[in-house]
Amino acid sequence: MSDLSGRSALVTGGASGIGAACARQLAGRGARVVIADVDETSAKELATELGGEAWAVDLLDTANLETLTLDVDILVNNAGIQTVASIVDFDPAAFRRIQTLMVEAPFLLIRAALPHMYSRDFGRIVNVSSVHGLRASEFKVAYVTAKHALEGMSKVTALEGASHGVTSNCINPGYVRTPLVEKQIADQAKAHSIPEDEVLEKVMLTESAIKRLVEPSEVASLVGWLASDDAGMVTGASYAMDGGWTAS
Repeated sequence: MSDLSGRSALVTGGASGIGAACARQLAGRGARVVIADVDETSAKELATELGGEAWAVDLLDTANLETLTLDVDILVNNAGIQTVASIVDFDPAAFRRIQTLMVEAPFLLIRAALPHMYSRDFGRIVNVSSVHGLRASEFKVAYVTAKHALEGMSKVTALEGASHGVTSNCINPGYVRTPLVEKQIADQAKAHSIPEDEVLEKVMLTESAIKRLVEPSEVASLVGWLASDDAGMVTGASYAMDGGWTAS
């Protein structure tokens, strides 16, 4: 496919998991991809593979993002972290860290990218949200809060960008087969007082009608379509990819 030929894209958290799948999808469609990640080595390896560019960046350092200018046509806000704990046990510093990475940083990147998009009368902003942007779960107060905020930000961006050819949408997957999810298993087992080998069935997939994890490539395929000309009338939307979690 070459429907994104001549376009430039930036994917945050792009060196692994969903981000890497998105980078491959966009590059496969002809875009030149910048892989932004705190893991410089992995970002460079993937950039070399895709003929793109690596940007070693700590998105928690938001002061450096406030004067940033991004000359990209497609922005995929994907970087994320997770902490699992009850509200009474939740470390306030961890709460603030998640909001910084998953709300403030996307805001600053959107702010940095919009002038270029406006000048070209084209832009695609895809925010990798979560089913937790639409539903809540116990023990994830910071993550759920951040994803709900991202949903609102995406809608405001859609309204402001509409007259400039810029769309903004969210993708809302359930649990995806990534290192981020795998790292949660021990914490979820502790929070729910169950063995680790029961977490997938009794916690992660209990609300899903389709009893399997989402694959990163499935999320990336939707990112690719939302970035294309075919999705020009799609904006301000939230696409659930949750195996039926939100159907009930």
